[in-house]
Amino acid sequence: MNEHILNIIYLFASLTFVLGLKMLGNTKTLTKGNMLAAIGMGLAIAGTIIFHEGEIKPIIYVLIFGAIAVGTVVGWLTAKRVPMTKMPELVSLFNGMGGACAALIGLVEFHHNLGNTTNIAVILAGMVIGSVSFSGSMIAWAKLNGTLSKAIRLPKYNILNTIFLLLVVALAVYIAASGSDSMALLYLLFVMAMVYGVMFVIPIGGADMPVVISLLNSFTGLAAAFAGFLYNNQVMLTGGILVGSAGTLLTLVMCNAMNRPLFNVIFGAFGETGATGGGSDVSGSIKEISTNDLAIQMNYSRKILVVPGYGLAVAQAQHVMHELEEVLEAKGVEVAYAIHPVAGRMPGHMNVLLAESNVAYEKLKEMEDVNPEFAQTDVVLVVGANDIVNPAAKTDPSSPIFGMPILEVENAKLVVVNKRSMNAGYAGIENELFYKDKTRMLFGDAKKVLTELVSELKTMD
Repeated sequence: MNEHILNIIYLFASLTFVLGLKMLGNTKTLTKGNMLAAIGMGLAIAGTIIFHEGEIKPIIYVLIFGAIAVGTVVGWLTAKRVPMTKMPELVSLFNGMGGACAALIGLVEFHHNLGNTTNIAVILAGMVIGSVSFSGSMIAWAKLNGTLSKAIRLPKYNILNTIFLLLVVALAVYIAASGSDSMALLYLLFVMAMVYGVMFVIPIGGADMPVVISLLNSFTGLAAAFAGFLYNNQVMLTGGILVGSAGTLLTLVMCNAMNRPLFNVIFGAFGETGATGGGSDVSGSIKEISTNDLAIQMNYSRKILVVPGYGLAVAQAQHVMHELEEVLEAKGVEVAYAIHPVAGRMPGHMNVLLAESNVAYEKLKEMEDVNPEFAQTDVVLVVGANDIVNPAAKTDPSSPIFGMPILEVENAKLVVVNKRSMNAGYAGIENELFYKDKTRMLFGDAKKVLTELVSELKTMD
């Protein structure tokens, strides 16, 4: 009887995951979707504890509720206090914790399943993938917060990486096929998987980090799905499959956006272009524009596109950006946002940032849809973005970002770029867009500049 009730709870929880994921796709329903999925997860946890069959020692309950309490408090406080610019780091940390859980499950359950080849294979697969996800996510976290600021690449790195991955797989296959009960081999496999996670992420440059984060997220989901299969836990299996498949699809989208083959991402050839710099022969002069002159241009425009970037998040300027949009629309100006798939530091970073300020989801236009519109646009306002609008991606084969599809803002009648300084972007390369005849630079903190623009526009008829 208890098993039937538990299965019904798991079915209900699985439905909340699917519906919640669907509702996350729209800014109007994303909060409810998040709450719905959280309620489903809570019910699944409660149902597992209440309806579990078999004797459980009291100390186990103490440990479970203690872990839930500590995790809830730490997670809640962290999520409430972390600024928007630190969200990619938080996502990497949480992702790494999921991978670590999957790896620990493998270490704990190995001896309980000796003699069952299928279960051992599932345990080892989950442990290896979880370990790679954990150590890789920790390196991604260190790169995002600046602790590891440079990509580290050894000679013949791709070959070494691929050989090491094959050794990890070969050892896992040997342990499962031979029925070995050696803890030494198990821990050797665990360490090798952790080392591979480090080797996998450490050579990858800053501009490619959104793709890596998305891929590691799919790894964590896959590892959780293996754990669900091991425990015959349908809700864990469903959750893992949803996370793994969503992460994989997002990775494919990111790879297309970066013009990178998925094969290269998985087998460690990612991030290598053979380029050493790019943009070294950029010439021309910088032309600045004042907020007053830009306000006049905007006041008499018919159509304006905004390209948000990491600088918008750093300045916490999303709310005043939305206010600027409302002021312009009140004057009859059409305003929309051009979103590059890898803008910011993680997948969907700009969508989340703008949703926070209640920008209508319909105003966010994807790269393929918006690129043809730039030619009919009076003003493009690039706020804190750099590499995703760099024409070198199309024109300079020596550039590290060559081949990456970009937002073709240079086709607009006027391009205004807001930056704090002329420092290079996350990829560390010059941007020839800044030196083009139609481009004007608007230096300063994004929040301060946008606030001044709003004030200027409000005084104009």
